[in-house]
Amino acid sequence: MLQECELKFYRKADRVLYAKTERQGLLLILKGVAEVFVSGENDKKEILEILQANEMIGFSGLAHFLGEPVDPAHSLTVEVEAAEDLHCLEIPYTILRKRWEDEDVREFFLRKVAVRLRDLYTSLAEQMKKAAEWGESEPFVRRVQDLMQSPVITINAHESVQTIAKKMVDHGISSILVVDDHEKLMGIITDKDIVRRVVAERDMQTLELQAKDIMTPNPITISRTAYYYEALSTLFTNGVKHLPVIDEERVIGIVTLSTLLAKKNRGQMSILKKIEQSSFENLPTVKNAIYDVLSSLINDDISTIHLLEIITKLYDRLARHCVSLAVQSLEKQKKGRPPVPFAWYAMGSGARGEQFMLTDQDHFLVYADVDAENKEKVDEYFALLGEEIVKHLHQAGYSLCKGKMMANNPDWRGSITDWKERLKNWALKATDEQILLGQNFLSFRFLYGDDTLHDEFVEMVKNKLKVSQTFLYYMAQQEREKLVPQLDQSFLGMFKAKTKVIDIKKHALFPLHHCLQVLGALNGIVGVTTMQLLNELRMKQVLYESLSNDLRHAYEVALKTRIRMSWEKHLQGEKASTEIDLTKLPGWMKDELHGMLKTIRALQFHLINKL
Repeated sequence: MLQECELKFYRKADRVLYAKTERQGLLLILKGVAEVFVSGENDKKEILEILQANEMIGFSGLAHFLGEPVDPAHSLTVEVEAAEDLHCLEIPYTILRKRWEDEDVREFFLRKVAVRLRDLYTSLAEQMKKAAEWGESEPFVRRVQDLMQSPVITINAHESVQTIAKKMVDHGISSILVVDDHEKLMGIITDKDIVRRVVAERDMQTLELQAKDIMTPNPITISRTAYYYEALSTLFTNGVKHLPVIDEERVIGIVTLSTLLAKKNRGQMSILKKIEQSSFENLPTVKNAIYDVLSSLINDDISTIHLLEIITKLYDRLARHCVSLAVQSLEKQKKGRPPVPFAWYAMGSGARGEQFMLTDQDHFLVYADVDAENKEKVDEYFALLGEEIVKHLHQAGYSLCKGKMMANNPDWRGSITDWKERLKNWALKATDEQILLGQNFLSFRFLYGDDTLHDEFVEMVKNKLKVSQTFLYYMAQQEREKLVPQLDQSFLGMFKAKTKVIDIKKHALFPLHHCLQVLGALNGIVGVTTMQLLNELRMKQVLYESLSNDLRHAYEVALKTRIRMSWEKHLQGEKASTEIDLTKLPGWMKDELHGMLKTIRALQFHLINKL
């Protein structure tokens, strides 16, 4: 029977089945990915499902195989295309007829078709529901916690294979999670694990195996607050079909590839593919793709904090990809791989989680210490890597930093020891210039590299800050000398240079950031976004609850104002600006700005009192 089957190969984007193609049998996918879709107006494709290795194409032709007459009014409209190079085994219906009398074969196909039908109905229902909800933004807003199966079915490590199999059948699930007595995840067992590690062995002793013997330990997991498109990307990237959902180290649910694909929209995956698959030459196209997402989020009036959280994750992906390409570029130039572990950090608005449009570059490099004999060689490699990173980020649309705060500047790269000495010198001098460098530095956030080195670097920074209280005091003193004006002053008379204009960045966001940075440094909190910093300061009771809530609102008002202004300038083809002409604002907006400035001034006094 196998000789009557035929191996088929399709290149990426090849059409596997056309709408009017008469189905001659089934295609078993051996390797690759296929998209099943229907064509709409202007050849726009609506993806119904994605099929991977060990899945079948052609179930829609089973009705004809079973003898149902073909109705011209219901001619086939479903098509299949290779999403990547595709290897298949074509199984003709003549083979299926030879096996059809076997009850197990019929039950297998009944289950497969029933699951496929369920998933398609779910997909269609989700699309109908989506149309009335968030518009184009909905796929980016949806969270894992809204999609996961919960409560999740779990077992302990000593459950027998028979018990595991029975539980999976009873609950109609294809995977089960192994947890310890504290509900912490130990491993995962899928139906394929049982087939491969138990049934395929054909050994009676395998039936005595326990969960710990056949599970896959330390499976890939995801947070409950992660976004839908992140979960889908994680599944594809790691080649798995089940993702346990974790909250504070405890298992609270599970999401599966079939569940997510049933809810799939092509838009959110195309942006991920565009980022991850981009080369140096087509990096500029990614910016426009992210701006399309940004436009949808703004038009759908998504909350500012939520909008920035989504966009930040996309920019983080882009930045990491640029660093990865930079490393690959040096390897292609025969400069080798990184000689020691390294970490790359963003600074500025990108690190704070506020970058909604590409701005200038702010970043630095840290690498592991080496002995004196090898230091020159290591320094030379990372000098080259710094240049490549700047080059790739510039290609992606990030402009060069006028202050040269970039990894190609020797002042913004170095070993752990180099950075330790650098921070020491900043603290000792404490000039206005050194304080400015410290303020920029303290906005850092780890984006790429070795986790262990990152932990070592952060610990070093915390230790240096502990012995640099005077430096932090001088930073706080600057806030005392540049207080946000009080509301009982003439509002338009507060700004000497431009009496009718305020700068939302200079007069609101910067004072907010600088105060929070110092409070964070005093309490061992570094390397996080502004929102994370606010939350951690509240948890440590450095900020009392009412002030924390007021600051969150003030922060959102400032960001929303900045985004609205800059986006309007962008759409009009004008240069972005953070200055606001107060004479053109309605009264309610002026009131919001008054409240925002009052709250930030309260934060400045709170910092001064703390010191």
